[in-house]
Amino acid sequence: MTINIKKCTFEDLGLLQEISVETFNETFKKQNSPENMKAYLEKAFHLKQLEQELSNISSDFYFIYSNKEIAGYLKLNSNNAQTETMGDDSLEIERIYIRGKYHKQGLGKYLIKKTIEIAIERNKEKIWLGVWEKNENAITFYKKMNFVQTGAHSFYMGDEEQIDIIMSKTLIKLDF
Repeated sequence: MTINIKKCTFEDLGLLQEISVETFNETFKKQNSPENMKAYLEKAFHLKQLEQELSNISSDFYFIYSNKEIAGYLKLNSNNAQTETMGDDSLEIERIYIRGKYHKQGLGKYLIKKTIEIAIERNKEKIWLGVWEKNENAITFYKKMNFVQTGAHSFYMGDEEQIDIIMSKTLIKLDF
């Protein structure tokens, strides 16, 4: 299996929208009403919205490929692009999604490793994310990656308020 991670550009906008909608649907469709899913997907993954996010210098998107086929993506936020005020020493994983047929192949670990590399390059001390309290598979994965629960916040799926657990990972700095 050949794994590649590539930073997204404006030329990738259509593919970014496609993979975003597909993976979000796969992950949350069964636990949410069709109306709330539709409302969220139209708002969060509208081309203009994704273009705006891609234009933000404090946000980055990355595709992960398995054997040259797109398998998922990652969105990172720093500075004022973070969805919560966590400080300039933090890097947020806002989205990390793997297509269903690629689950359990270790691709999420590659994206976490990429996030850690970027955080170190940018002199960040902490990586954090919000994960839906009912997404037990994701929570288990993040715990295996040494993230710990540090809080919670509200997340709106259409008109329904849901709770995201905030999980963080402190990076070890080696000063020589």
